Amino acid sequence: MRFFILLFSFVFFQQSCFASHIYLEKEYQNVWCKSNDGKTEVILQDGTRIDCLTNDYAIEFDFANKWAESIGQALYYANCTNKKPGVVLIMEKPQTDLRYLNRLKSVASKYDIKIWIMTPNDMYSQCNKKCK
Repeated sequence: MRFFILLFSFVFFQQSCFASHIYLEKEYQNVWCKSNDGKTEVILQDGTRIDCLTNDYAIEFDFANKWAESIGQALYYANCTNKKPGVVLIMEKPQTDLRYLNRLKSVASKYDIKIWIMTPNDMYSQCNKKCK
């Protein structure tokens, strides 16, 4: 019985964590990448996946609180593809996420990582362009 309670708690907790975002990372990725003539989910030889690959950039998408993780992935993907590293930072709560952006900027400037920002409003405006 304890096993089922533990299993239920884990599944419930996991789902509630995912529900905390307005859109999935993949949705931001698809909208941005499509509007910037990129390819999504490009698989490297080692099985890792680049979120978006454009003519010039290998780009990692992450929610603001995962800013540090995005740096390593962007640098790795750029190294594997001979492209420039880029990060699209997803800021669903721009005022509170600003601290993460500032941290990312301080490292990105040193390692020449290009930064773009997406918010839920960007998703809404992309839909309006397509729906008209």
